[in-house]
Amino acid sequence: MKNSVVAVLALAAGSLAQADIIASWSMPTAIPAATTGTSFNYGAADAGALTTGSMLSGSHALAATTWSSPSGNGSTYSLSSNNWSVGDYYQISVSTTNYSGISISWDQTRSSTGPSNFSLTMSTDGGANWSTLVSGYSVIQAGLSGTNTLAWSVANGVQAAFNTTGAAGSGADNKSTVLFRLVNNSTVATGGTNRIDNIVVSGTQVPAPGALALVGLGGLIAGRRRR
Repeated sequence: MKNSVVAVLALAAGSLAQADIIASWSMPTAIPAATTGTSFNYGAADAGALTTGSMLSGSHALAATTWSSPSGNGSTYSLSSNNWSVGDYYQISVSTTNYSGISISWDQTRSSTGPSNFSLTMSTDGGANWSTLVSGYSVIQAGLSGTNTLAWSVANGVQAAFNTTGAAGSGADNKSTVLFRLVNNSTVATGGTNRIDNIVVSGTQVPAPGALALVGLGGLIAGRRRR
């Protein structure tokens, strides 16, 4: 009986601590050619526990912005855009309901004249207020001499050098909607591009009441048997 209780407790504890992918975008779909405008909705996450209602999008000040799908970091497509102004952004919208310990990671690169400095910001109240999670991070130009990187392509595989991660903090736990923005801080030529790929929002599932009760009951039984 004692061994059975220990096994149940171990299984329950493991399930409570396991981190999950809440929503992720691997950019499996190409953007139609000649897609232009100040805003663009790429679509919902293609994997994860809470894909419903999620959205990857972008917003620019200039209507001439072209949204496109060049090669990704080890994948066929990415999300790319030009005509960048300071304050333009990519946005990730996702629910974190029943999840805590939220974090986000993504791959990002630029052309030689594309924006090189961004900040990761977050809102949990629909965009009324924003907090900065990662300030002024640098974006590497893929394949630039001295960076020890290659151009993005399927053949060159996923290169870790392009990955950035941000921790959301407890304020993002168990929210119906959390907004993340990759906000441009750079003044660049209109033809310069910036692209993103492999976006992953993850967290630890909050235990259901039944799971907590199971752990509590198991502890009580084990305690009684030790007496």
